Amino acid sequence: MTNGISAEDYRAALGRHPAGVTIVTLDAGAGPVGFTATSFASVSLDPPLVTFNIAETSSSIGALRGARSLVVHLLGEHQQHLAQRFSRSAAERFADESLWGRLDTGEPVLHGTPSWLRAEVDQLIPVGDHTLVVGLVTRVHSDDEDETASAPLLYHRGRYHKPTEL
Repeated sequence: MTNGISAEDYRAALGRHPAGVTIVTLDAGAGPVGFTATSFASVSLDPPLVTFNIAETSSSIGALRGARSLVVHLLGEHQQHLAQRFSRSAAERFADESLWGRLDTGEPVLHGTPSWLRAEVDQLIPVGDHTLVVGLVTRVHSDDEDETASAPLLYHRGRYHKPTEL
């Protein structure tokens, strides 16, 4: 790293900041692609814009560059298995067809996710060793009936967690 900061110290400091866990899915024409992302954030309400980052070394970056739309799944605390599946080998991510289907617009969507957002790819901005993705949200789904799915899955210090009330 530059500026006299070690990569290890930088990662350790950022690891102290908890993040919600999402899975991004898309299909640019060569089959379903998906990956776990903890850099998700809302950027704007009007227009409804969201963002996340993807490493330039990711196996999914090529498909993302060719995609016009994607789905961001906001995982519940009961979905650690999906977060782990989508952070491993690309070949395993969609192997179990009982875990997913397709929207009427063609994007892969994971079953049982408390909330998901369909977005059109608005901007891809190179930033350091990552690409910042900006998506224009065109559809929102929330499963308000499943109380166990209402708590988010969190990632903190290299491990998955669930929130507790203070």
